[in-house]
Amino acid sequence: MFSKNKNTSKLDLEQHELLENAQKRVRQKKRLYTHFVVFLVGSVFLVLINKILKYGQEYNWFIWAITFWAFLFVLHIFNVFITNKFMGQDWERSQREKLVQKQKERIAAMEKEMEREHELQAPIEIEPKKKLL
Repeated sequence: MFSKNKNTSKLDLEQHELLENAQKRVRQKKRLYTHFVVFLVGSVFLVLINKILKYGQEYNWFIWAITFWAFLFVLHIFNVFITNKFMGQDWERSQREKLVQKQKERIAAMEKEMEREHELQAPIEIEPKKKLL
């Protein structure tokens, strides 16, 4: 009568989970965009060091550094946009459910084993002697 609907706790949990997932995705994308800006600024800085400051001028080493950094950036993009779709929240949920189901099956098997052992080890009760009158 005075209590709230009991289904609201389940909804609150689902909403909280959705909110956490959204915040996680926002953080991932924010880090990716920050990585992109740092990549651009860093690439310009590497070119300046090599060409303007003439550090290692005889060889264009900045090309290899930028190429390696670009490869890392592509991996970051792959992780945020591709891997997360395949291994996102739905995948995590299904994996959790599979593991919980396996644990329940193991627990049930162990309980059956314990019951069998208990039945085998139960002492045989001897009927008490009856008094003769």
